[in-house]
Amino acid sequence: MDFKIGLLNDSFPPTIDGVANCVKNYADIICEKYGTPTVITPEYPHVIDNYPYEVYRYSSVKFSGKMPYRVGNPFSPACIVDLKAKNFDIIHNHCPFASGLLAHYIAGKKTPLVFTYHTKFDIDIDNYIRNEQFNTISKKFILNNIKFSDEVWCVSHGSVESLRSLGYKGDVHVMPNGTDFKKGKADQKLIDEIKHLYKIDGSVPIFVFCGRMMWYKNIKLILDGLKLLNKDGYNFKMLFIGGGPDRAPIEHYSNYLGFPKGTIEFTGPIYDREKIRAVYSIADLLLFPSTYDTSGLVVKEAAACDCASLLVKGSCASEGITDGVDGVLIEETPESLAKAIADIIKIDGLFNKLGKAAGENVYFSWDDAVAMAYERYQYIIENQKRK
Repeated sequence: MDFKIGLLNDSFPPTIDGVANCVKNYADIICEKYGTPTVITPEYPHVIDNYPYEVYRYSSVKFSGKMPYRVGNPFSPACIVDLKAKNFDIIHNHCPFASGLLAHYIAGKKTPLVFTYHTKFDIDIDNYIRNEQFNTISKKFILNNIKFSDEVWCVSHGSVESLRSLGYKGDVHVMPNGTDFKKGKADQKLIDEIKHLYKIDGSVPIFVFCGRMMWYKNIKLILDGLKLLNKDGYNFKMLFIGGGPDRAPIEHYSNYLGFPKGTIEFTGPIYDREKIRAVYSIADLLLFPSTYDTSGLVVKEAAACDCASLLVKGSCASEGITDGVDGVLIEETPESLAKAIADIIKIDGLFNKLGKAAGENVYFSWDDAVAMAYERYQYIIENQKRK
């Protein structure tokens, strides 16, 4: 029997974020190995989808605030009828806003509905919705949409705590994310191109941050820590990869700190995945001290290329990392970041040793992750039939 699944999210490429990347990998691998996926996502202007599976885009409007997303209309009767007629075996929702409502309408009482909690939505709401009353309503709206689900997944044990803080009291199943990167370094030709583009000659350690340029990713901590490292006489090169609403003030703050010319580079977004692999392949350490992210796909991406990560102790992104073995765990202070990096620089070959261990211990592919999810789907479907 052909396995049919609806995958819903409020973003999908060419809009790039961690959850859109997750949904695309689910769809790619399910299409290749398990059945027929349909990605259900809001319309974005001038987007042409060219995938071996259907991307069903429904009507939307631009979000009025700073969020770089569109708000889908989940109330369209024609849309709901269209999607119900596809007779999905299961529906997997990845976002509790418009996608959450639409998933509930499509599923009805017969089709099992799974929801994955990817993001600390309470932080997003606090950042973007200042009105206290509307802020509270928004959080209740999210919680109610989550409660519609037959099963709730979290991408890490730490994200379970975040979900509980919203008021969710039901059962939770931890289902980890993976990476689409193949294990091993990128093609040498691409590596050489990146080295030439960013003037990397191997004379100093290379650090990288990859993600949205948002202050809440702890980017100020990175800059302040690197400034302390620089004051102590250590030379290095830092690449910030990504775009976002806070990019301009982040660059302004970096300039204010007065790093030597060529030390800090803001590349903007890099959409070519193989070029990002090339960056990780030459990096000595990924700096990702975010306490916002519930998983941190970039940690597994870097590990695929034998690059270890520096993370805040106790953060969701640090789960499964052993300090000094396959990664570096710090306190959430610039001083701790600077000291940790200085200690590694002092020991010849330690960057390489940590990176090799990360490749062995931290790497986890999307093939493995989706295989786990597919097995769970079958359990949920059979359980629904028994009910």
